[in-house]
Amino acid sequence: MWSHKAWQGRLLAHPLPAHERLRHYAAWCTAVEGNTTFYATPARQTVASWAEQTDPDFRFVLKLPRVVTHERRLTDVDEALGGFLDAIEPLGPRADALWIQLPGSFAPSDVPTLARFLRRLPTSHRYAVEVRHPAFFADARAIRLLEGVLADADAEWIPFDTTAFFAGRPTSDAERDAWVKKPRLPRRSVALTDRPVVRYLGRDDPARTVEGWQHWVDVVAGWLREGRSPTMFVHTPDNADAPVLARRFHDEVRARVSQLAALPEPLPVAPATLF
Repeated sequence: MWSHKAWQGRLLAHPLPAHERLRHYAAWCTAVEGNTTFYATPARQTVASWAEQTDPDFRFVLKLPRVVTHERRLTDVDEALGGFLDAIEPLGPRADALWIQLPGSFAPSDVPTLARFLRRLPTSHRYAVEVRHPAFFADARAIRLLEGVLADADAEWIPFDTTAFFAGRPTSDAERDAWVKKPRLPRRSVALTDRPVVRYLGRDDPARTVEGWQHWVDVVAGWLREGRSPTMFVHTPDNADAPVLARRFHDEVRARVSQLAALPEPLPVAPATLF
């Protein structure tokens, strides 16, 4: 996401060589979702470059490859998983959580498969699971079943909150595209571990995005007071102002939890001039 076209020359300096883009993003936000790893396992050399561009406390939440989660559905995946884990090894502690996003067809009846998969994972990483089957949000037995399996593995449940997005009809091409692609599920705001991860989707209108995240300001501030260390990802359908909004969210939480450290200052977009 640090190469997002809408940010170039406006939020991030442009042009930038590939090995500098993440460094500039990391001055805006201190965490990033690794969506591209879903489509292909990166070369180890590429991952080493990511590590070189970020501080040790920068957080990557990396999505497991789709061959593991969607094509083989967590079964017979040793080779693909091993290759992925080897590729991301240069990140060290920056690999804050490995993100197991499961397809909407992954139902409560599949939870035993997830349990077996989690038991076989190396304990050197933390894991966070995102489910999209409606039963996990409406059926109390399914919720308890999944929470129990995750608790046994000390794994987190990632909520993807789209309630603010679906609160009104789409008004832009980006919103219309997201309208048919994003899951429409109830909001969940229960943390299972001391490092919860939240994904939030607002609207292209910043005011509506800010209005929709007030619930999460309360929740995240509460988690911090409890001693948890949450990671919050703020999205909009076009993501044009996502880094700005993420910093605004951080500021709103920091106004309630003064011990929360400030974010770094963004790097200059253009070189300094004499005039």
